[in-house]
Amino acid sequence: MKLSKLTALLMAGGLLVATSCDKDLLDKTNPNAPSTAQFWKTEDDAVKSVYACYSGLQQFACYYRSWHFMAHRSDESYSQSPFVELANFTRFVTPDNNFFISSFAWNDYYRTIFRTNQVTTRVPAIQMDETLKRRLIAEAKFVRALSYFDLVYFFGNIPLIIEEPVVTTRVGQATPAQVEAQMIADLQAAIADLPLSYPDAEKGRATKGSAQALLAKVYMQQRKWADASALFTQIISSGQYSLVPNYLDNFTDANENNRESVFEVQFTGSVLEVGQGQDNASASESHDRPNFFGPPGATFADVQPRRWLLDAYTDSTVSFAPGSTTRHQIDPRRDISIIHSGNPDRFYGKTFGQWGWNASQQYWRKYLNDRTRTDENFTSGINHRVIRYADVLLMQAEALTEQNQVSAAVPFINQVRTRTSVNLAPLTGTYSQAQLRQMIRMERARELSGEGTRWFDILRWGLMDDQAGINELRTRDSDFTNFRLGVSKLLPIPQRDIDIDPNIRQNPGY
Repeated sequence: MKLSKLTALLMAGGLLVATSCDKDLLDKTNPNAPSTAQFWKTEDDAVKSVYACYSGLQQFACYYRSWHFMAHRSDESYSQSPFVELANFTRFVTPDNNFFISSFAWNDYYRTIFRTNQVTTRVPAIQMDETLKRRLIAEAKFVRALSYFDLVYFFGNIPLIIEEPVVTTRVGQATPAQVEAQMIADLQAAIADLPLSYPDAEKGRATKGSAQALLAKVYMQQRKWADASALFTQIISSGQYSLVPNYLDNFTDANENNRESVFEVQFTGSVLEVGQGQDNASASESHDRPNFFGPPGATFADVQPRRWLLDAYTDSTVSFAPGSTTRHQIDPRRDISIIHSGNPDRFYGKTFGQWGWNASQQYWRKYLNDRTRTDENFTSGINHRVIRYADVLLMQAEALTEQNQVSAAVPFINQVRTRTSVNLAPLTGTYSQAQLRQMIRMERARELSGEGTRWFDILRWGLMDDQAGINELRTRDSDFTNFRLGVSKLLPIPQRDIDIDPNIRQNPGY
């Protein structure tokens, strides 16, 4: 039987009257979910709350996806994606300030920070083992610092929230210097209470070395070379880290949390993320970077490496044998990092030629599942290595070089070059500060290509601060033709957040 329109309207009106008399009728608390008042009671609650902090880094717009697109606007990558808005985003063309890659990242990082603030606010009052309590708070502070590291170097002036907020909380924007000061305070506190290592079952948590390395990275971005170098010295002398013999082991799921790993975001690949940008329990255990950063056919091929980077693996600084005049040795890291027509390997079961790919094109290979699958999907389980020991060694070399300690810097570069599976000839010459600076920058490009570090490198090197730097970047990446000085270095703050809080000011030029 069908209701008449009049009957339906009368029933709807009656329901409106009934519900308006009882506002709580539709506003119910889930009886199966613990409330804030119920949860923060036990040691187990404290442990679980820190799991939630780490889970925040796995969210859709953090290391699950968005971070990778934001970091790959550097000169080592470009996009030919048919998703025009995405391709334009990598080319510094962003007409929509709410474009989901950056706006979701803003949301998800602040979700993660909210979780860390809950820990630092509520765990101190829990009756539990004091040593464990301090460690858990230190882990939360590390995750908060890492979240702010990404936010401040992508967005600039941002709200700095370090206490558990309520719905009405409004926090003014902090300057990058103020955010850096908070990161430094968090990491200095964390270093004191984090252990050097964990049992195998607990691997993946932040360690003392993780916090020291992240703090040193903050100092590097501030160009406080001596402060950074002192921390790198502590990490190197700790005996906790070394380069793994096989370079490939840093980018597959076969040898995760190894001796070279200083900190990595954990993924298992077992759960498909449900709901983009949503804060839900099933959004954690996989990521989909390979689905967008590989070759066509097996992936969407949305981001590719620039040709200059492929050519950079032809190392004209070394010879084939001592005393030989024949140069241009191919760096073995090339074929692990990049798929190209000269790479003899098989990818997803086929050679480059069997796939029929364009010989003039090249594609990212790091973090792909091409050795174990026939194509990619949205559920990769390869951990993302946020900081590797090789990165620490090269940053130490850079910090020493910037202090004009050139001869002291060379051995750290050579450790990276002479890794067993790479086996390049060590640098043995006498170099000026300017010469070694450029050699370190090229070594970082070869060692760390495709890992997202390049954006922070060119930011630290000041290449986006003046026209001379932009002109240099353009020689490697034509997308920098679109780069606007004083604008493009930062992403737009989501307009919807500005609409909610008029105290938040948009970044210049957007």
